[in-house]
Amino acid sequence: MFAGLRRNLLQSLIARRFYRHTLKGRVPSGVGLKIGQTWPGDPKRGMAIAAGDIALVGPLVRNPAPCWFPPAGAEEWYAAWHGFDWVTDLLAAGPAGRDLTRELVQSWLAAESDVRSVVWRSDILGTRLFAWITHFDELVGTKEPAFRRAVLASMARQYRHLARTAAWEVEGAARLRALKGLIGGILAFGGSPQRLARTLAALERETGAQFFADGGHRSRSPSVQLRVLRDLVDIRSMLRAQKIEPPRALQETIERAAPMLRMFRHGDRRLALFNDSLEEDGLLIDLLLTQSETKGRSTTHASDSGFERLQAAKSLIIVDTGTRPPPSFDGHAHAGALSFEMSHERERIIVNCGAYRGTKPNWWRVPRTSAAHSVLVVADTNSTEIRDDGVVNRAPISVTCERAEHEGQQWISATHDGYRERFGLIYTRELFLAADGDDVRGEDRLIGRPGANFTVRFHLHPSVEAALVDQTGAALHLPSGTCWQLRAAGAEISLGESIYLGSGEAQKTQQVMLSGTAEPGGTTVRWALRRQTGQTGFA
Repeated sequence: MFAGLRRNLLQSLIARRFYRHTLKGRVPSGVGLKIGQTWPGDPKRGMAIAAGDIALVGPLVRNPAPCWFPPAGAEEWYAAWHGFDWVTDLLAAGPAGRDLTRELVQSWLAAESDVRSVVWRSDILGTRLFAWITHFDELVGTKEPAFRRAVLASMARQYRHLARTAAWEVEGAARLRALKGLIGGILAFGGSPQRLARTLAALERETGAQFFADGGHRSRSPSVQLRVLRDLVDIRSMLRAQKIEPPRALQETIERAAPMLRMFRHGDRRLALFNDSLEEDGLLIDLLLTQSETKGRSTTHASDSGFERLQAAKSLIIVDTGTRPPPSFDGHAHAGALSFEMSHERERIIVNCGAYRGTKPNWWRVPRTSAAHSVLVVADTNSTEIRDDGVVNRAPISVTCERAEHEGQQWISATHDGYRERFGLIYTRELFLAADGDDVRGEDRLIGRPGANFTVRFHLHPSVEAALVDQTGAALHLPSGTCWQLRAAGAEISLGESIYLGSGEAQKTQQVMLSGTAEPGGTTVRWALRRQTGQTGFA
């Protein structure tokens, strides 16, 4: 109750015009935290920023004018631009990038944005403060003392505001980002041991609440898993830089979260596309897993997070066997229950459509639908209902999964009831992977009321070329020259257009569809994927 009253009072205070004056105080003489550059910058991206091409979230904004709030930007673009997470890339572009960085910081200070705007939202503020602390010497360089003092004064104001909002203003992964910035501020500006202890206690509460026992983040999003693990590793690095022993809870969370991130990786070392995820940068993932200091193989069975990984020889299948994320963590949720992705060596074959990062109205809905996933869809209806405001409204109540392994062969059987309320149907999917990795078999079943149309969809990676060969099969040709044969029984096979968003840009691709109608007594669609050796078509 007292926490709620305090929050309401702070919200009321922040809304008042005089609030900014409460952030004034002693200006620190410097930054007392040196952690070095943990993550490498991308010089190409830095050069693009230097050229005025600001590609962050959504469409490219070229030569923004006014610099910090161009009309072409959307809220999340503003958040990324003002977060300064891109400063590592700009500094990697060389002396010109360093000079421009200082100019942009000076410009930002002059803009004096409203404390009530997204610019001062605690996760964005935490991102910016951490970036400025990490690169402080490069930001101020040998510029005049007045500029150095202005930067430090601004950082002190931001730190004071963050200390008031980090623990409550935002939820989920964003709160971890805010707490990271606050911990950086405490260590950089000589905060009291008591404040650090309170903040680390808040961090421990958050990691306990935000991670499943198997190490998965409750958002059930591979991209979010990447971001939060990076934040936790950054926090540990800051504490070690000050010769402070990281809390045991922080270390244990990192040790559980890293194998879960490995679970989401395909053979190309990038991430699977579940729940608002992109492929992400394989080199960054490599470095993050190294920095996590965890060893061992990836998780294969994550019952709490709701994912299964089948891997044999050079083939890999990742399956979503979970239900909706808990409330306050479901902002990234897709209607993809029982969908799967498949890769062979470094080539993706079957995928989900990915996540939309642009600003076109209603486009964000497209990849969240069941039809944008490699799964059975009844009557073009989502198994999980997502409202127009993005909130998950109705989801499968029960999602169950069994797994068995024998002499290298792997099998799972998963069921959900997401179509029971509307169509009176229960959906079960079985997947089998042979020990040599060259034989995948599937069975999709509907049990219940007859009459509804259904489609089993296999979305293909843009690099895969598909062609129907007869009425029961298709040939999937990979860039390496490998061909996989897909055969099906119990439904009509066809090819259709699809879209792939996993790389961050929309790409046209294909999908194989198995269509039919639910029959009395139940319907079963059986299919098989087999790798062809020494030939490029059907046996």
